[in-house]
Parts: sequence; structure tokens; C-alpha cells
Amino acid sequence: MVPVHVAVVLAGAEARRRNALALAGFVIWLAYTRFYSPLHSVHATIPACPFLTITGHPCPFCGGTRSFAHMWNGNVAQAGLLYPLGPLLFAGTLVAVPVLVLALLFGRDLELHLPDRLRRAAIGGGLGVLAVSWALKLTVLPN
Repeated sequence: MVPVHVAVVLAGAEARRRNALALAGFVIWLAYTRFYSPLHSVHATIPACPFLTITGHPCPFCGGTRSFAHMWNGNVAQAGLLYPLGPLLFAGTLVAVPVLVLALLFGRDLELHLPDRLRRAAIGGGLGVLAVSWALKLTVLPN
């Protein structure tokens, strides 16, 4: 079995571009969710989820924006009710921002190599967690 390989390496142009885009996306998302409540009160938010609009049922990601907005206010319970993965994703995003800043400042990138079997298991596990979260949204959690 091939071991997991993790290394901090010199970032090439593609990695720097990817890290800069990820950082910009995370910062924009965090700013948007931080000011979501006042923006929502004046109808200045992104339109509702197309899947929800068309089907009347939440998509696997519905509630994410409102969940992050509640996390900014320290309301973890409400955030988890709106989107079960929200608190974990919020924490991950807050960790990712300074890591990406450091990666860009020092011109480094994280290289991760997983054996195919482990990669497939990780993807399957992630999809399974997303499916459970969605099932909860469709059955017992508020929309």
C-alpha cells in the first residue's frame, strides 16, 4: 500500500493562482455572510436557490448562507439547524483564510498525495456526509 504523502512545496504559477482565487472566494463569501442579515433586510442578497425555487425542496447546500450568518452571531445551534455542515464549514473557512495568506506570502503550497483507494473512500465518505445532511434537510430540519 502506498503511504499518504503530505509536503509543503514551492508553489508554481498554477498553485499561486489557485490559492489566490480560493482566498478571494473565501474572503468574499465571509464578508457576504457577515453582512447577510442587513443585506437581506433591504433585499440586496443573491437570489434564492434555483433548485429550491423550481422543486420546492432544498438542495444539498440550502441553508449554508444563513448558517454562516448565524455563526457570525455566535448562534451555533441555529446555524446547525439551518445547515448541519455549516458550523464545520465555517470553522474550516476561518482556518483556510490565514493558511492561504501565508501560502501566498511565502510562495508555498500543500501537496497531498493519497492512494487511489483512500481517495475514493474520502470522496465517498464526504458524499455520504452530504447525503445525510441533505436527508435531514428534506425531513426534519427547517428549510
